[in-house]
Amino acid sequence: MFYFHIPFCKQACHYCDFHFSTSIKYKDELLEAMLQEIVLRASYLEDKKVDSIYFGGGTPSILQAKEIDRLIGHVAKYFEISSGAEITLEANPDDLDKKKVQDLRNTEINRFSIGIQSFFEEDLIWMNRAHNAEEAKSSIMRVQDAGFENITCDLIYGFPLLTNLKWKSNMKQLIELEVPHISSYSMTVEKKTALAHMINKGSTPALNEEQSAEQMLMLIETLLSSGYEHYEISNFAKPDSYARHNSNYWKGKPYLGIGPSAHSFNGTSRSWNIANNALYIKGILAKELPLETEQLSKNDRFNEYVMTSLRTKWGIDQEYVKKEFGDDYLNSIKSNIEEYIHDRFVGISEDGKIILNPSGKLIADQIASELFIVD
Repeated sequence: MFYFHIPFCKQACHYCDFHFSTSIKYKDELLEAMLQEIVLRASYLEDKKVDSIYFGGGTPSILQAKEIDRLIGHVAKYFEISSGAEITLEANPDDLDKKKVQDLRNTEINRFSIGIQSFFEEDLIWMNRAHNAEEAKSSIMRVQDAGFENITCDLIYGFPLLTNLKWKSNMKQLIELEVPHISSYSMTVEKKTALAHMINKGSTPALNEEQSAEQMLMLIETLLSSGYEHYEISNFAKPDSYARHNSNYWKGKPYLGIGPSAHSFNGTSRSWNIANNALYIKGILAKELPLETEQLSKNDRFNEYVMTSLRTKWGIDQEYVKKEFGDDYLNSIKSNIEEYIHDRFVGISEDGKIILNPSGKLIADQIASELFIVD
């Protein structure tokens, strides 16, 4: 798996704490550095076969089609991209005009992740999104008209302006547009964001946990009744429309992240690039990888497995835990999960997998933390 972090945005969304810059002054230099990083890290992944490439950010749709092609082509020089590889581009609706979509049709991109967030103008203004309500809908239709079928759209819930009526309308729009995959997240307040500042000074209300929980349950009920499968806490898909790249993350597959702030994982260690464009470029030009690395202990790997697998429909595989980590780890899980089974937050499937019930999905992080083993 390959991940490209494209750290550019037209403007800063009020809730976002990802690494990005609103200036593209050094875009060319950064893209050259990313090409060079692929060379420097060509030996990182033991398996040279790549079955998914994901352009995230930031706003990758800022890139020109030829720039995207060049990055993909450079991967192909050092790795084997499988013939059916899933190649996803995160895109903002305002970037997807007719010419841009047609240009992308001539690249290897075969999946779009479109950041809709809401179809209501006042919500988009409040979030400081770069697109408007009309572009939210028309961008999806334009991509579909160009022949792209593999599409996912993002929606956000649990923020002050979003009434339940508006929330139902947002979901209905994507269902009626026959979008095969929907990712939906509860808004969170991250430190040093504009949203945190707005709440602290009282210019916007604080987020409401009860509203978020209610709207998450509405999301689950609405999409399940419309033929979607809830295969990961924040992700819903029609049959055969799972996100292959994200599913591999949750299943603990190794991946290589390219670009400033990008993370990588090879099964035994995790690394992350510096979250500074200028220092990233400087390090790569000096052929010194600007990253930090953490060797994962057995407990680290166990805790990560618990966190990711519990979020999915596949759940925690007790046989895998026993084989990979040993009886002590399995017994710890069994002991700590009992109360959640008793309170019906968690169930056990016929083949012995530990799976969250709908109510358990509201407190997934809490349940996972109770299962962690701390050094």
